[in-house]
Amino acid sequence: MLEIEKTALPDVLILTPRRFGDDRGFFSESWNRKRIAEAGIGIDFVQDNHSLSAKVGTVRGLHFQAPPMAQDKLVRCGRGRLYDVAVDVRRGSPTYGQWVGVELSFENGRQLLVPKGFLHGFVTREPDTEIVYKCSDYYSPECDGAVRWNDADIGIDWGISESDAILSDKDAVAQSLADFDSPFVYDGAQ
Repeated sequence: MLEIEKTALPDVLILTPRRFGDDRGFFSESWNRKRIAEAGIGIDFVQDNHSLSAKVGTVRGLHFQAPPMAQDKLVRCGRGRLYDVAVDVRRGSPTYGQWVGVELSFENGRQLLVPKGFLHGFVTREPDTEIVYKCSDYYSPECDGAVRWNDADIGIDWGISESDAILSDKDAVAQSLADFDSPFVYDGAQ
């Protein structure tokens, strides 16, 4: 009861759990360890995060958490609509510096699986958008980092102008991809 789609970046997946609905609403298993494991995904999530972005055009990212506290993330939209992005930053990867973006919304129920070794970010498309995501390791401020959301070497089409982006102070001064010394290494066996 789970649809799994591959993206242009083979390790980044779109997961869409089935919804069972009637005139009252719907029910969906947004996470089921057994079903995910049966699909060949063996990630043990240890932390759930939930954030609200009040305004359209709020950009969060491109974030990463370095080893030894690197995180896989399973991202979904609890309310509203957002454009979610993953960027491969594994040294030696044939897709290094390439990105994929997916619209996640309350309506479509899609989730993006962002593995370790990928930058993650999103931009809100509706007011009061909520993002809910699972992480495979705990947050560690010492391992936290960011790459510039609008880095020309990456070339993400966020669908907004730079002047309309609402950024945190951290994201506004993030490093460029060219200056980023990636702690992630592509092992080719994924």
